[in-house]
Amino acid sequence: MNQYACDHAMSSARITAHFQGIWVPMVTPFRNGELDLAAAQQLASELAASGIDGLVVCGTTGEAAMLDAQEQTLLLDSVLEAVGPRFPVVMGVGGSDTRQVTATVQRYHDHPLAGLLISAPAYVRPSQEGIVRHFQAIAAATDQSIVLYNVPARTGVQITPATAALLARDSHFVAIKEAGGSLQQFAELLLETRLDVLCGDDALLLASLSMGGHGAMSAAAQVRPDLYAQLYHLVRQGRHGAAGALFKAMLPVIRLLFAEPNPAPVKAALAMQGKVREELRLPMTPMSAAGQAALADALEQLMALPVWTAGDKEESREGCLLQLVSAANIMPAVRQDDHRHHG
Repeated sequence: MNQYACDHAMSSARITAHFQGIWVPMVTPFRNGELDLAAAQQLASELAASGIDGLVVCGTTGEAAMLDAQEQTLLLDSVLEAVGPRFPVVMGVGGSDTRQVTATVQRYHDHPLAGLLISAPAYVRPSQEGIVRHFQAIAAATDQSIVLYNVPARTGVQITPATAALLARDSHFVAIKEAGGSLQQFAELLLETRLDVLCGDDALLLASLSMGGHGAMSAAAQVRPDLYAQLYHLVRQGRHGAAGALFKAMLPVIRLLFAEPNPAPVKAALAMQGKVREELRLPMTPMSAAGQAALADALEQLMALPVWTAGDKEESREGCLLQLVSAANIMPAVRQDDHRHHG
């Protein structure tokens, strides 16, 4: 039993009811091929103080597939130590073998997590029935909240809205990170399930929030996390003109951060900021020289935007933001239901 067992014994009361706001899937810093835990803790502490709502450890952005089980647990323990017991942290879990994934989630039985982010089985392309039974087996093995992760470009299979709605009958399943690239599917999840629906496609962030999305798990957000928190609060306040202006200023960097395979561009940006070394594990490789040059130029403009803090939530900043964009670029709100009253 690990260090958290006494203070954080598992029970159904620990299931987190809602996942809303901006969550950041952290990169995993390396130094000379090994985990750089000091850099990970520093990055986690800075992100936690930036106005975001939670962190994800060992997601795709964290190169989890290139970490062994011991490294994954060591990284998680280090981040939890850095941010303290009150800041929400989600652990990413993936795999194609239901037995293996079930065993993995049991490793985190005694960790004080907000939940587990679990993708559909990759490569094997199961049926929707197989996906349902996969997740049901995982839920039976844990008292942790589960955030479904639909990312068909990586797994080769969709978690359909009907499947998500079926799984949502079990209170373990509280949210879904939707990264299928379809606003229609995003809308169907909002309308047809009781889940909190989080955007996993950063370029669709404003559109998803404006149609009633509950937040995002955004890899790009770790470059200027305060701006993503600001965008979320602007939409929640109905200040769509200011939100549109801000997002237009953010979009060039967002596009560059996904112009090459993630997380190479994100690590390049963080290295430019002096936060991590630009080091990845094979088969991932650093961002190209041409990509870095373009990113450096765009990042300079992004960094010039005013720093936002949680204390600015109620302050009007539309004057400085609206000059960045014309009315034609403003995305109207479609739906404001936040699902808080669903069972």
